[in-house]
Amino acid sequence: MALVKLLELLLCSFFLVGCHSSQSSQQVSSAPHPKGEPSPLGEDNLSFPWSRLRLPRYIIPLHYHLVLQPNLTTLRFTGSVQIQIDVQNNSNWVVLHSKGLQISKATILDHNFAHLTDQVLPVLHNPSHEQIGIFSPRVLSSGQKYFLYIEFGAEFAEGFYGFYKSTYKTSKGETRTLASTHFEPTSARMAFPCFDEPSFKANFSIQIRRSPQYISLSNMPITVELHGGLLEDHFAPSVKMSTYLVAFVICDFKSVTVSIYAAPEKWEQTHYALEVAVKMLDFYEEYFNIPYPLPKQDLIAIPDFQSGAMENWGLTTYRETSLLYDPLTSSVSDKLWVTMVIGHELAHQWFGNLVTMKWWNDIWLNEGFARYMEFISAEATYPNLKVEEYLLHTCFAAIGHDSLNSSRPISSPAENPTQIKEMFDTVSYEKGACVLHMLRHFLTDEVFQSGIVRYLRKYSFGNAQNQDLWDSLANYLFAGEHLDLTAIMNTWTLQKGIPLVTVTRKGPRLLLRQHRFLKTVLPSDPQWSSLQQGFLWHIPLTYRTDTSSIIHRHLMTSTSDSIHIGEEASWVKINSDMTGYYVVHYEDDGWDVMAKLMRENHTALSYKDRTHLIHNAFQLVSAGHLSLNKAMDLIGYLQLEKHTVPLLEGLGYLEAFYNLIEKINELELTKDLGRYILHFFRAVIDQQTWSDSGSVSERRLRSEVLSLACHLDYPPCLERANQHFQEWLQSNGTLNLPTDVAETVYSVGAQHDHGWNSLLDTYKISLSEAQKNKILQALTSSRDTEKLQRLLQLGLEGKVIRSQDLSSLILMVARNPKGHYLAWNFVKKNWDELVEKLQLGSFSIRHILIGTTGQFSSPDDLIEVQLFFESIKEQASQLRATQIALDNMKKNIRWIQRNLEILRKWLNEQIK
Repeated sequence: MALVKLLELLLCSFFLVGCHSSQSSQQVSSAPHPKGEPSPLGEDNLSFPWSRLRLPRYIIPLHYHLVLQPNLTTLRFTGSVQIQIDVQNNSNWVVLHSKGLQISKATILDHNFAHLTDQVLPVLHNPSHEQIGIFSPRVLSSGQKYFLYIEFGAEFAEGFYGFYKSTYKTSKGETRTLASTHFEPTSARMAFPCFDEPSFKANFSIQIRRSPQYISLSNMPITVELHGGLLEDHFAPSVKMSTYLVAFVICDFKSVTVSIYAAPEKWEQTHYALEVAVKMLDFYEEYFNIPYPLPKQDLIAIPDFQSGAMENWGLTTYRETSLLYDPLTSSVSDKLWVTMVIGHELAHQWFGNLVTMKWWNDIWLNEGFARYMEFISAEATYPNLKVEEYLLHTCFAAIGHDSLNSSRPISSPAENPTQIKEMFDTVSYEKGACVLHMLRHFLTDEVFQSGIVRYLRKYSFGNAQNQDLWDSLANYLFAGEHLDLTAIMNTWTLQKGIPLVTVTRKGPRLLLRQHRFLKTVLPSDPQWSSLQQGFLWHIPLTYRTDTSSIIHRHLMTSTSDSIHIGEEASWVKINSDMTGYYVVHYEDDGWDVMAKLMRENHTALSYKDRTHLIHNAFQLVSAGHLSLNKAMDLIGYLQLEKHTVPLLEGLGYLEAFYNLIEKINELELTKDLGRYILHFFRAVIDQQTWSDSGSVSERRLRSEVLSLACHLDYPPCLERANQHFQEWLQSNGTLNLPTDVAETVYSVGAQHDHGWNSLLDTYKISLSEAQKNKILQALTSSRDTEKLQRLLQLGLEGKVIRSQDLSSLILMVARNPKGHYLAWNFVKKNWDELVEKLQLGSFSIRHILIGTTGQFSSPDDLIEVQLFFESIKEQASQLRATQIALDNMKKNIRWIQRNLEILRKWLNEQIK
C-alpha cells in the first residue's frame, strides 16, 4: 500500500493536470484578475491538481518575505508575499493554502530572481480545502529553488481568527480600532497565502506599512523606515517556525515597558504581568537549560480575543483578563489566572515553538506540556499561590471527560480545520498534563527533566511526535530493569478512557483488577462487555499503609495482579497524592475502613489523599459502583477538616447535587439539601470575614463558601452582602469592595431592579475586565427572565457585551435555574449566527453545547436535544461535542434515577 501511495504522489507531481477528484474539481473557482488584464493561459482548460486536505510534500517553503499595508479606516489590507521554495520533484504546480484572500497576481522567479514567464500565472481555487494551485508553464525542476510571488488583499476578518479587527473604548467613550492576528491552528491562510501546516517550518521577514499614529508589533525586533508618507516597519528575519506562530498587531497602544502592551488607560494594570514574565523566562531558561531563542518577548492585551492567550513566538497575545491585573478589582483567583496563563504561553516558546508537533493529532505535545509547565513554573516562582492545590482539579476535570464513552485518545486523527480545532480540548490540555504528571513522578523529577532537555535539544527548530518524546525519556531503570516506555505510554496516549483499579484485601495481599471506568454504562448493562473489550493500561501504581511512611511503587501491566502488604497493615491508600491517572475502588468493606480512618485520624493521610478519596467515592457513585450513602458518610468527617482543598471538594459535590436538583422541580428536596449544607458547614461559613485578608487558600475558601451561603439564602450572608452593596451604590461605584467577595456582593445586589441596572451601567464604563467579569456573573444571577433575555440579546449584538464573552454569558445564564431552558432555546434559535461568530470547531461552540445541556437530567430533555442535533446533522456530525453533551445528559438521568430517593431518605435521617 505504501508503494502505491508513493507512486500516486510521484505521478501527481510530474503531470501538468490530473490527480484530482471529481468532487474537488467541482469546487474549483478561478482567481480574479486585475481590471483590464486578459485572463492568461486560460484557466478554464485546467483542473485543480490536488485532491487531499494536506498539502503535497514535494515543495518546501524556506523563507517568506511578507509585506502588508493594513488600513484601519477602510478595514482592508493589501499585501504581497515572496516565498522561497525548494522543489523536490519536477512539477508544473505549486499548491498552498489561502482562505478568503483575493489574489491579484502570481508569478514564479528562478534563483536569480528572473521571471520564468512574462505572463501572470493562472491561480485556481479549491475553497472546500482552503487551497490554491498556481500553474507554471515551465516545469519547476527537482533540486532547484524558486521564488513564488503573490499579491493579494482582503477585508479584516470578522470574529477572532486570521487577521481581524478589534476595538476598545476610551474613558471618554471614543471607539478606537486595531488589527490583530490569531492563526492557530489553521488561520494564517486568512492573512497571506502560505503552506499552513505545522511541519512546513520556514523563516519569516515581515514589513508593515502604517500611518504614524499607530505602532506595529510582530515576532521579531523592529527597525522603522519612511515609505511614501507612511512608516514602514521592518522586522528582523525570524528563526524557523510554523505559520501558526506568526503574529502582527497594528494599534495605538503604548507599552508601559519594552515588553507589555495594553490600551493606554490600562497601563497601570500591566505591572504584575511584567514581573511574572521576567521571572518565568528566567525559570524556563534554567529548567530547560536552553536560552530563550529570540531577542525579544512582547506580551499584548487584545480587547477582542476568543482564547485565553496565544503563544506566537516573541509576541504572545492575551485576553485582557489573562494579562491585566488591577489590585483594586482583581481577586486572588484573578491573580492566579494571570500567573498561570503567562506561564503557559512562555512554556510554549520552547514546547510548541522551538519543538513543534509534526501534525495536529499530537497537539497534546504542545498543550499538555504547557498546561503542566504552568504548575511547575508557578510553584517555583510564586510558591505563595499554592498552585499544587489546583493540579488535582485539573485531573478531576480530565477524569470527568474521560469517563464518558465519547472521549478520545490523547493522540487522535484530525484532518480538516473543524476536526483540528476540536483537538484543543480537555483531553489535550488537562489529560495531557495529568499523564505527564504521572510520568514525572514515576520516572523521578531528575530523570523527567533531563529527558525533556534531551528532547528539546534534539528537535530544536524541528518537528516531533510521541515516539520522539518516549525515546528521549527512555533511559530509566525500574526494579533493576530497563522499561519499555513506549509500550507503557502508548496505553495512555493511543487508547481513550481511564482505568478503574478495584482493590480487594485478602489477608496479607491486595488483589487488583483493572477495567475501563465508564459513567454512562453500568456493569449490568448489555453493552458493558463490548465497551470493555481490548482496553488495558500499564499503570504505575503507588500506595501507602499505616505501617510505614514509605510510598511503595508497582507497575500493573495485566488485567489482574496482586501485591503483598503484610498482615499488620490496617489500611492501605492506593494512588498516593493522586500522582496517578486512575480511579480506585475499595471493594467489600474497603470504603468503610476509609470512612473510619477519616473520622478518627484524617491527618494520617495527606490533604491530597483525602481530596482524592472524596473525589473517587462520588465518581464511583456516578458509575454505579458505590452507594450514595457510603460517599455521604465518607464526607461526614469534614467538620473536622482544616484544609481548604478537601473541604471544597466535599462541598463542591453537595453544591453540584443542589444545582442539579433545583432545576427539576423537586422543591422539598432542594430545600432540605440546602438546609443540610448550611447546617453542616455553618461553622466554616460563620468564621469567614468579608475582607481580602489571609493566605491564598483561605481567600479562595472565603469566595466559594460565602457565594454558596448567599445562593442558599443564608440570612446573615444576605444581610452582610446587602450592606456592602448599599455602601457601594452610595459611593456611586467608586468604593472598592473586597475583591474576594465582590462577586457575591454584586450578585445579591443584582436581585433588585435598581441594583441590576446600576451594575449594568458600571459594566458599560468599567476599565477593569476583572470587575466586568464579576459584574456579568452577578447580572446573570437575576431571577427575572426578562433581564436574562436582555443580557443574551446584548451578547449577540456584541457591543455592550463583547462577542468574545458570548459563550461565557450563555453558560452563566444556563447555570441559573431561571435561565436553564432560556439559554438552550437561545442557542437553538441563534445557532447559525453563533457558528458564524465563533466558528464550528472552536472551544466556544463546544462549551456552549456541553454547558447549556450539562444539567439536563430528564429523558424528555434528552429527546429534545437529540432532535435539535438531528436538525443540524451536517454540522453536528463534525463535532465530538454533540456526543459529549448527550453522554453527560445520560449520566445525569441515571444519577437522578438511582440516587434521588437515596438522597431524600439520607437527608431525612440527618435532619431529624
